[in-house]
Amino acid sequence: MKFVHAIEGLSLWVGRAFGWCILILTLSVSYEVFVRYVLNSPTVWAFDMMIQMYGALFLMCGAYALAQDTHVRADVLYRLFPVRAQAGLDFVLYFLFFFPGIIALAWYGYEIASDSWRYKEVSFNSPASIQIYFFKSLIPLSGALLVIQGIAELVRCVMAMRTGVWPERLADVKETEDLLTDADLDAIAAVAPSQK
Repeated sequence: MKFVHAIEGLSLWVGRAFGWCILILTLSVSYEVFVRYVLNSPTVWAFDMMIQMYGALFLMCGAYALAQDTHVRADVLYRLFPVRAQAGLDFVLYFLFFFPGIIALAWYGYEIASDSWRYKEVSFNSPASIQIYFFKSLIPLSGALLVIQGIAELVRCVMAMRTGVWPERLADVKETEDLLTDADLDAIAAVAPSQK
């Protein structure tokens, strides 16, 4: 578990760090709306800032989402399986679908980023012609982080196949829906003994 939690810790740290992109994105959009519609003086840089912050957030928080088991899953039948069957299915699907796609992302992302650095690429969509080779460096980096987190998920699957119980994940923030569900369950548990 130390190995798995070390990798999850890295994924959580990177996800939290890049989560600040949301604040930067919100402030830049708010500023642009204000200067554009109130002062009638739009900026040249806000569009580029929005695209790069959203792209960085999307790329770099993938391993975080995987570590927290928050990727979208069509689990209509999956959740009915015993834990060992779920873990076995996950193990096979990681090798069939996850790793080939993510390794391709890292491999070709590296080629894209290295070409972008070689040409000192600028955005042709940007009115300011900003440099984008820094941003493109995040593509192979996000792929590498996902590969590392995928290895931790494989170890987690092996542990679940052996024990029949999913190992605990490192806890982080919870969705409001989950917090409300937990609060409801706690309230039900507190009332149930008094009704006996």
